[in-house]
Amino acid sequence: MSEAPTRALPVQNAQIHPRGALDVLSRAEVARLRDASAGGMHDLLRRCALAVLTSGSASDDPRAARDLYPDFDIQVLQQDRGVRIDLVNAPAMAFVDGEIIRGVAELLFAVVRDLAYTAIELGPDCKDDLDTSSGVTNAVFGLLRNARILRPADPNLVVCWGGHSISRDEYLYTKQVGYELGLRGLDICTGCGPGAMKGPMKGATIAHAKQRRRTTRYIGITEPGIIAAESPNPIVNHLVIMPDIEKRLEAFVRIGHGIIVFPGGVGTAEEILYLLGILLREENADLPFPLILTGPTIAAPYFEQIDQFIRLTLGDEATKRYEIIIGDPVAVAKRMGAGIRKVREYRIQQKDSFFFNWSVDIPADFQQPFVPSHEAMAALDLHHGRPAHALAADLRRAFSGIVAGNVKEDGMRRIEEFGPFEIHGDADMMQALDGLLRAFVEQRRMKIAGEYKPCYRVLT
Repeated sequence: MSEAPTRALPVQNAQIHPRGALDVLSRAEVARLRDASAGGMHDLLRRCALAVLTSGSASDDPRAARDLYPDFDIQVLQQDRGVRIDLVNAPAMAFVDGEIIRGVAELLFAVVRDLAYTAIELGPDCKDDLDTSSGVTNAVFGLLRNARILRPADPNLVVCWGGHSISRDEYLYTKQVGYELGLRGLDICTGCGPGAMKGPMKGATIAHAKQRRRTTRYIGITEPGIIAAESPNPIVNHLVIMPDIEKRLEAFVRIGHGIIVFPGGVGTAEEILYLLGILLREENADLPFPLILTGPTIAAPYFEQIDQFIRLTLGDEATKRYEIIIGDPVAVAKRMGAGIRKVREYRIQQKDSFFFNWSVDIPADFQQPFVPSHEAMAALDLHHGRPAHALAADLRRAFSGIVAGNVKEDGMRRIEEFGPFEIHGDADMMQALDGLLRAFVEQRRMKIAGEYKPCYRVLT
């Protein structure tokens, strides 16, 4: 390992040898992995690796790290004993006394593992399989199994959703909830980034230490379009990179035994609508799935507005699928624990696995990737009279497009070239949507820093 030449920002060159899922590979597998990383996947691998190496970054601009480290590169090389990863001009913040931080190295190995699996196992030859609902679910299962996330044990995994840009009081509240969950032996899964994704994990680590739990899971599930804007927080000990947002959302629902939603912005709204759209389907009517919306007292108006928006768009029936608890972390943890016990009983009755929720029915229109072009955003059918789950699917896509325009490179480029997305629909629905988005802007939930310029226009 040698020092790189002095630069404006300190950098480091290194050679590292992966462990875990990459340490026992045949020569043919190593060659395929190397070819995938050297081909069209290389730029994607470089961007995701840089996000991991700058773990803990406070910026949510996906281009910031690339601009700070323009000469960074990563190469996956073949050796007789497996794989070697070469880092060139890597951020020095990922090293201590010349050695890469172990947790950062593990996340880096996860990047190579998941992108290689996607390129090799879910490439063009699998296109027909990914056109079917069961094929997508099998792909999600395969990715999670390859990442060694699926563990046959009693249900105890709580998915926590919430924004990366939240207030200090809201962040501290997420830590308190995580602490109470950890005291009750529950593990945490989040979107892997900062804010409401980091807080529950941080709280749970203290509680797990108090309870002397040695096997703990802090799972972060992300996707290539978002990882650069929401780099993994340092507590994540299992990182999974799904190919797109739809498979990421399905992964949350398939492996989580309950979901807690903290305050957030458009990404959090997207997640809520995705889950409600699924739970409102007749096929899932009897499925126990604890869903709690919670925050400190100051967040009460936020959840009131979310609740009103859901009632207007999806109807009162949708509100029966969640519970709102304000300012009471202990109550949240107790309710979630009780809900997960019901999940356990249901899985036993249905002979369903504890580690992957096969029973939940996720239709194809929730699984197929949505590319938020200006034409696709304008064509969304946001009108009353549609089945609640179908309307939820299009509302989810609207929020997904705004996320792309805010923090994803492809979406940001589209906005810079063609201007804001235009969103059309029924007048009352658009008025409520505009009010919700304006509140997100005023509460600084769209971006961590800087003046926010909307990437959308809401029209009737």
